[in-house]
Amino acid sequence: MPPLHGHSCKGDTGRSARRHELNDLIWRAPSAVNIPTAKEPSGLLRSDGKRPDGRTLIPWQNGRRITCDVTVTDAVAQLYPMSAVSGEEERKTVKYIQLAQIYTFIPIAEETLGPVNSVGLQFLSDLGRCITQVSSDQHDSAFLFQCLSVLIQRFNAAVVHGI
Repeated sequence: MPPLHGHSCKGDTGRSARRHELNDLIWRAPSAVNIPTAKEPSGLLRSDGKRPDGRTLIPWQNGRRITCDVTVTDAVAQLYPMSAVSGEEERKTVKYIQLAQIYTFIPIAEETLGPVNSVGLQFLSDLGRCITQVSSDQHDSAFLFQCLSVLIQRFNAAVVHGI
């Protein structure tokens, strides 16, 4: 099996585990600022039965709750172009257009080499700033991004080694 197979194979368990771990990390972070969240909330189904990865249970900004969908793209795998995060952002926005009428929808697309889409980066930066304000620790925002980076790197290694 080629070393990049796990990066592009939709059936690879490492890809699924990476996405679930990333989703867990992102949805645990708001609890640090006392914002309750729900992962894979029921009642937000699209016409095809799929639902977003999570939502805040209280308003986040402009009196609206946030709902997000997280994805990880891979610039190393041949099935994604180099600017994969912007394409994924657009795809997710179209996919959840119905929810955008009620919620502020945030597509979070992270690439295995590091970049995060602009909307997702803004949300994570705002979240990091809120965590820093509550904790008074100037390092908490950077720590959130370091955790995301370490998580992606750890799963990159697992996928390459076929673990």
